[in-house]
Amino acid sequence: MTTRAGFVALIGEPNAGKSTLTNRMVGAKVSIVTHKVQTTRARIRGVAIEGDAQIVFVDTPGLFKPRRRLDRAMVAAAWGGAADADVIVLMVEAHRGVTDGVQRILEGLEDIGKGRTVALAINKIDRVKAEALLALSKDLNERYPFAKTFMISAEKGYGIDDLREWLAGELPEGPWLYPEDQIADLPMRMIAAEITREKLTLRLHQELPYQLTVETENWEERKDGSARIDQVIYVARDGHKGIVLGHRGETIKAISTAAREEMEEFLGRKVHLFLQVKVRTGWLDEAARYSEMGLDFKDGN
Repeated sequence: MTTRAGFVALIGEPNAGKSTLTNRMVGAKVSIVTHKVQTTRARIRGVAIEGDAQIVFVDTPGLFKPRRRLDRAMVAAAWGGAADADVIVLMVEAHRGVTDGVQRILEGLEDIGKGRTVALAINKIDRVKAEALLALSKDLNERYPFAKTFMISAEKGYGIDDLREWLAGELPEGPWLYPEDQIADLPMRMIAAEITREKLTLRLHQELPYQLTVETENWEERKDGSARIDQVIYVARDGHKGIVLGHRGETIKAISTAAREEMEEFLGRKVHLFLQVKVRTGWLDEAARYSEMGLDFKDGN
């Protein structure tokens, strides 16, 4: 039997649906999905099986105009993920069309895409009429020579099977890169931190979610099969601590409950989750915090 395996990088603007597509392809939640932009910080790899092929999805941070060190490190990680991949898929939101951000990505592909198979996936097709979709596809294909164009809805599952089947056929022949039952190459400690960060992002508003990070400090396997997980939420300012805790600790309790329930579902066993909130004014400039997120501190320069 001939097996295939390789990396597929999903690139696009923030909120284009990359994390949703990764989760849909893999069939499990390996990348956090929220309505807020720039939630994917590290390059999360999800592993999908299609016939004899193993597709490793690199879900990169959204490509946007970076303003601060963390932004620059995220954008560098996104292009780095594309440069390391066998196949690149550019995701564009159907209802937003060719924005300035999409145009910048197309220009970046002139260099990164050389010698690679690059496909176009127009996402959220349920939001626009067929004529607009065809016009957008024609416009994008005139701007860049895509190997193939797919019309999909990552959220609803339209067109996903065709895309996965095509990707499987484009990967190089070779042995599988991960064990058959493995769905992500992130350590469980980082997945647990991402789950908590998603709940914080959903619950809190404005800029605060980008001024905080979550680290799993301790993971203890218990004799009864359960796990005790201790996490620290680092915030940049004193005032942020009160926002995360909420009135009489109600906000942090709700976040803890939601995160614990999702961890239990993901792990298939009982979890005892303990959260602490600490103020760390300069965490956005600490190399250790970046490596914890799978980013390169130097890329933020």
